[in-house]
Amino acid sequence: MSFLRHPATILGCLNLSAIAGSTYYLRSHHTYNLEEFEARLDEIEGTLRGHIGLIEESLDRLEGKATEADRGKKMDEYYGKRGRDDKKS
Repeated sequence: MSFLRHPATILGCLNLSAIAGSTYYLRSHHTYNLEEFEARLDEIEGTLRGHIGLIEESLDRLEGKATEADRGKKMDEYYGKRGRDDKKS
């Protein structure tokens, strides 16, 4: 255990442990921020899809294509579709 008597060795081990600890902390913090960002984007996507549905319904009413029974169907359709888009490969 003579290598522990050298101050450079002790400082080197402390330095490596500090780097490892800070790397672990920053990684976990980054992962948390990514999850929060994804949740915010999902919320924005749902809001935009709902608005698109409302706009299309308004256009249909202006053009005389929609009936009173159709009110709210497109908004619910678009809003419920969020996050489930089929990607074509």
